[in-house]
Amino acid sequence: MMSLPEIIRQIIASFQSARQADNQLTAMETSFNPIPNLKNFPQNLKNATIGRIIFFSILIIDFIFSISIMHVSIIFKLLLIIILIYINFAPIFSQFFSNGLPILGWVFLFFNSKFIPLSLKRPISVKVLPVLETIFYGDNLSEILASKTNTFLDVFSWLPYGLIHFALPFIVAFLIFIFAPPQTLPQFCWSFGFMNLSGVIIQNIIFSCAPPWYKVLHGLEKANYSMKGSPGGLGRIDLLLGFDMYTSGFTNSPLIFGAMPSLHSGCSTMDALWLSYLLPKATPIWVMYVIWLWFSTMYLTHHYFIDVVVGSCLAVFFFSCVKWRGKLPINDKFCRWDYDSLNYHNIWQEDPLKISSNTELFDLHDYDDQSNSPYDLENQIPLNDLSNSSTSNNIISSTKVTEISNPISNNIKNNNKNKKSDVESGPTNNEDLDFFDSDDEIEPANDIEKAFNQTKKTKPKYFKESLEVTLNSSS
Repeated sequence: MMSLPEIIRQIIASFQSARQADNQLTAMETSFNPIPNLKNFPQNLKNATIGRIIFFSILIIDFIFSISIMHVSIIFKLLLIIILIYINFAPIFSQFFSNGLPILGWVFLFFNSKFIPLSLKRPISVKVLPVLETIFYGDNLSEILASKTNTFLDVFSWLPYGLIHFALPFIVAFLIFIFAPPQTLPQFCWSFGFMNLSGVIIQNIIFSCAPPWYKVLHGLEKANYSMKGSPGGLGRIDLLLGFDMYTSGFTNSPLIFGAMPSLHSGCSTMDALWLSYLLPKATPIWVMYVIWLWFSTMYLTHHYFIDVVVGSCLAVFFFSCVKWRGKLPINDKFCRWDYDSLNYHNIWQEDPLKISSNTELFDLHDYDDQSNSPYDLENQIPLNDLSNSSTSNNIISSTKVTEISNPISNNIKNNNKNKKSDVESGPTNNEDLDFFDSDDEIEPANDIEKAFNQTKKTKPKYFKESLEVTLNSSS
């Protein structure tokens, strides 16, 4: 494992090598001038694919809707529109924000959720999630986990839910930019942004649900959008720290009844998927982080278990969409500056059950060195030994033309001879039964066996003879 100074030196060396080779794949745009891209916009729109048109259409509708319901002056709204246009056409920003616009769309819609007209919202569901929790899992898991609290579990749950959750996406984005192939970061932004955007749309317009803390405070009383929120278990963290870190924010949250799906769970799963793409050997660590956050969301009474499951499924879906679209580069080098060309995962041609060429489940060579079992038919009676013994029993004679012309009569004769030889060669009652020939010597059957030296073996006499009879009768 490389140390941090070694990693930094390797990154610098790769960067310098790419600069000397004038590698355009890893080159960054540095122009702030949006005019060239604005001039090319009509032609780019004409050549745009259906998917690209749908992508920008969804975002334009989202931005127009979010800005239109904002309770700010028209001047501020126009300024926001100008900024959005500029960052999408200025080369230095568009290389990051072109596919990162879904993140901005999610942020705009989330913070303006409280301004969405009530006519567009669904009635708040209070009973559905607890009932589904009981149907699927037999009990209310969130209520069970939150029934007994202590300071250790409070801090243990606060770390992923209240701290790591907000910082980790930025860390993952930085790691992707440095260590993943070029053009990978926009795909992370695309999947992360659309996952959160779709989640907020579900929470606001399709299926608004009360979180577990609501049942703790109000039971199954009917909820309305004028109610204040609650920090749930995070209120104990404020008491522990001695200042208001979460209470005011969650009480006045723009989206109070957004339990389903859990975007905390979705974000953690999305982070884990991309970290597993970058560092596959550490996948168990990222999985444990997701489980850790799952526990935290339920312990702090912010989500039911079914919420976190749906949130993770949403993350898996949008991460898989990157593969389905053929936009996920194969990550097989140290950092972005080591790539001079890109290869992409093809989910339609790759076999998920195929073993890597560098990995073998079984080392077949290990079996060549094992001693031969007395029940190993091939080693007990090699091919050359069978051919020698079968000469006396007319097995070779079956290849003669005369025998080919009359195979039935020849088979009968051979069977009679074999039966007679069995009687003559069989042991009598007065003879000692010698089941093994001490002077039988197995010759090497092929060149591979010669490399392992000749090996003297014993073989059952009767087993050999009975096999010859079987071969003769079958011929």
